Amino acid sequence: MPEYRAHFDFDIRFANGGGLAGTGFRLDLPGADTGEDEIARLLIAHLGLALVDEVELRGLRIVEEPHRGSRGVDAASPSTGPTRVVDLSHPIRAGLVTYPGLPAPTITPHLTREDSRARYAPGTEFAMDVIHMIGNTGTYLDSPFHRYADGSDLAGLDLSSLVGLRAEVFHLEDAWDASRRGIRSSTLADRDVRGAAVLLHTGWDRWFGEPQYGVGAPFLTGEAAQWLIDAGAALVGIDSVNIDDTESGGERPAHSLLLGAGVHVVEHLTNLGSLPPRGARFTAAPPAVEGFGTFPVRAFAEVPA
Repeated sequence: MPEYRAHFDFDIRFANGGGLAGTGFRLDLPGADTGEDEIARLLIAHLGLALVDEVELRGLRIVEEPHRGSRGVDAASPSTGPTRVVDLSHPIRAGLVTYPGLPAPTITPHLTREDSRARYAPGTEFAMDVIHMIGNTGTYLDSPFHRYADGSDLAGLDLSSLVGLRAEVFHLEDAWDASRRGIRSSTLADRDVRGAAVLLHTGWDRWFGEPQYGVGAPFLTGEAAQWLIDAGAALVGIDSVNIDDTESGGERPAHSLLLGAGVHVVEHLTNLGSLPPRGARFTAAPPAVEGFGTFPVRAFAEVPA
């Protein structure tokens, strides 16, 4: 179903004096036929303003464009009806470089189909293969044990905290540049994220598997990580090389804070652009491996059909 947004400049004057101006503003709309007065009301709701006397919109254009989660616009609620599944995981293959500097997986046969024919009834054959890989391969989840020796390992995670989480998707691919790569709390603060999977769509997954993937990547700042903890987020995922700044000299504030608070971290997501800002359910469950902190997941979202 097409979604629409308004592009405009604005001037707002308050009944008790003063004003507010904006240029190049973009706002989600409930439909293509939304009138200027309704857009003005939606703008006031999105900004959380009071005592507004007058709103003037200039250069108004309505374009077909995916929603970004503007406040005041009805969002799709988790559906009990038909859903479609959106795969958010990178496939794993032999030789895949996920994180620059870490080993790529190897896949070798333990039992070939040809050799298995001697072990089974005529016409029956199997392949059994061995994969050798580091846990940080493909799209993977970090448990607290990844960062802390006394933290919960993969086997200790509560499945209810990994399956069917309400997803709050922040579409940020146009909201940052190379000079300001860190995602700050001010970018996230207009959403209720309590109990939610917070998914950060930066668009950096377009470089996955290429040398560019590890250089100049977007990340979550430490103060934003603390804000998400205080706001009650259950999980934080990103489609970048790391949730932290890998070019900071070894500091890992987002990992340290989130995993220390029991907030799961999923890195190297992909296809987040296919999700609505709200209304999806997110799942990313690793196998229950004891004494292990990080492992690939088949991350996916269920979206109302």
